Amino acid sequence: MRFVTINLSLLVSTLLFTLHFSPLAQAQQKSEASQIQLQCQFVNSIEQMFLGNHIKNQSRTKELENRLIDQYIKRLDGTKIYFTKSDVTKVKKMMSDAFDKIKNRKCDFLKDVQNIYLEKVQSRADFTKKFLDKDYKLDSKAEFVFDPDHKDFAKTDKEVEAFLKSYIHFQVANYIATDMKMDEAKKSVIKNYERAVKRVSDTTQEDLLVQYLDSFARAMDPHSSFLSRDFFEEFNINMSLSLEGIGATLSQKDGFTVIEALVPGGAAAKSGQILIEDKILAVGQETGALENVIDLDLKDVVKKIRGKKGTKVKLNILRAEGDGRKKLEVTLVRDKVSLEDEAAQLIPIDREVSGKKRKYGVINLPSFYSDGKRGGRSCAADMKKLVKEAREQKMEGLVLDFSQNGGGSLEDAVKIAGLFFKTGDVVKQAGRDDGREEQTYSDSDSAIDWAGPLVVLTSRVSASASEIVSGALQDYKRAVVVGSDHTFGKGSIQTVVPIPYDLGAVKVTIGMFYIPGGNSTQHRGVLGDVILPNFYSDDIGEKTLDYSLPPAKLPSFVSKTALVKEGEGAWKVIGDDMIKQLKNKSEKRVAVDAEFKKQIEEAKKAEEKGKLIKVSDILKDTKEKTEKEKKAKQSRYNKDERIKEYMKRPEVLEAVAVLTDLSETQRVLP
Repeated sequence: MRFVTINLSLLVSTLLFTLHFSPLAQAQQKSEASQIQLQCQFVNSIEQMFLGNHIKNQSRTKELENRLIDQYIKRLDGTKIYFTKSDVTKVKKMMSDAFDKIKNRKCDFLKDVQNIYLEKVQSRADFTKKFLDKDYKLDSKAEFVFDPDHKDFAKTDKEVEAFLKSYIHFQVANYIATDMKMDEAKKSVIKNYERAVKRVSDTTQEDLLVQYLDSFARAMDPHSSFLSRDFFEEFNINMSLSLEGIGATLSQKDGFTVIEALVPGGAAAKSGQILIEDKILAVGQETGALENVIDLDLKDVVKKIRGKKGTKVKLNILRAEGDGRKKLEVTLVRDKVSLEDEAAQLIPIDREVSGKKRKYGVINLPSFYSDGKRGGRSCAADMKKLVKEAREQKMEGLVLDFSQNGGGSLEDAVKIAGLFFKTGDVVKQAGRDDGREEQTYSDSDSAIDWAGPLVVLTSRVSASASEIVSGALQDYKRAVVVGSDHTFGKGSIQTVVPIPYDLGAVKVTIGMFYIPGGNSTQHRGVLGDVILPNFYSDDIGEKTLDYSLPPAKLPSFVSKTALVKEGEGAWKVIGDDMIKQLKNKSEKRVAVDAEFKKQIEEAKKAEEKGKLIKVSDILKDTKEKTEKEKKAKQSRYNKDERIKEYMKRPEVLEAVAVLTDLSETQRVLP
């Protein structure tokens, strides 16, 4: 699976990488049946894969090594409740000259770091157990500022423990807020810390190497990463929207694997035997005994539950029933599961305008998915079908909702943009060679699938491929962009290259992309034409991420061949005057809209509160909140309920209102 076409240098790099793995190849010959584990001797070659393809970082520098060490420490103790300043100094000393150690196939320093980390995790668990003794009393007035990115590590363990006291009050309050008794809440908090000790104790050498390689990747830029064998499998499933299993979304809570949602049409939903919030205690295959999965890592539980279509899996379930609990055993037949929640969807909208009935459509696209296999599913093919369906239903305008879309396949983004104009350049990619001409991705299909009014809904979390499509349609004056003041601002392109022998994959940033107006969306994003109230924190955005690449600009490359002025496929250019009219009308609606007012007030309160956490706030109105969350979960696997909830979102309704105005304006234009 890849986000862009792999060029020759990538293929050569992959070949060289394979040749460097002669010890691994020998191991493969000795025992093809055994699964090869990631080992220290392979790490250097994997680092070379990153360096050989990254747009900026092409050699092991001291700066890159320092970044790597910082990322590794952040991975271990992102909350800064384990390490003290002296611990950090020790870790940095142990990891100094990491690149030389890796070249010489010496990885023992990672285990030494892990031992310090384990000692600290155990120490915090011991303190928590002592603090939550029989004399413990919840301090509802406790409060603390929780912002690890803007605070230093504590000087001493005593300083950490002083912070932990407030933090533990907060954790206990969270459990009590769910109607849990004090003794049970205390036990749950203690068990969480004990579970952390077990997790760190159980960390394998392979786990340490994965942590190291991913820290190395993230030291290059925020979007390069090392995908372990398990994560690469998840990545492929998410891109293809298909897997074989029981069709349930799982989470982990207090050591239990919990059913979060059921996929419509999946084995679990069709059986009628599984309910949301059921806890899975044990898993068994078609033959053999059930295996206890309490306190087992979620990824390992998922492995046991997934399997080939047609095979059976047995689950031991714990279900809350009235004031008690009930255990039951369920046998399910695994089936192909299509993750339709993540697929493009067309929602018809009827509106009455000036006494006449008008029909519009909203196409919600949560991600730019693509199977990558011949005949596999892709969002571009799905979108083309939905646009055709909109024409057949005689819809008069479309909203493309990218407001929750974090990106995906570049090729599909180019194809989707091309559905709405004739032909032309959609995006340019600049690579690591400054003297080399940019690679251009164009729509060469002269068919215009949709020539009618078009609105694109965005937000601060719309990123990458979302920004390519919305930016291109804006630069061609083909669509009105409605939403946040700007999108996320991710203007880089990654490719995913599988590592031989199923050791995972390298995800590496190989280029920067530019939309037709010449702007890179890096940091800048795509600016909104009609701006709605922003409910996302200013901390959200590419420019806030560690080691984010700098923005750049190219000359405009807007293609004249995109526009069709008359005849079949003719579409109307959206000018500045039209944008101004639409903006004025929208501002008047938003100013009196009750839902927008409510969200603006909530956002303002959150901003005023800042990072300050008050235990007293946790204890307020929690029962009502819990019931709402439970109801929301129950509706997640009911398609009609999902659509109903989706169409209550004020930004979606306002995007439709802007589309209605646009449609009426364009209707009277020559």
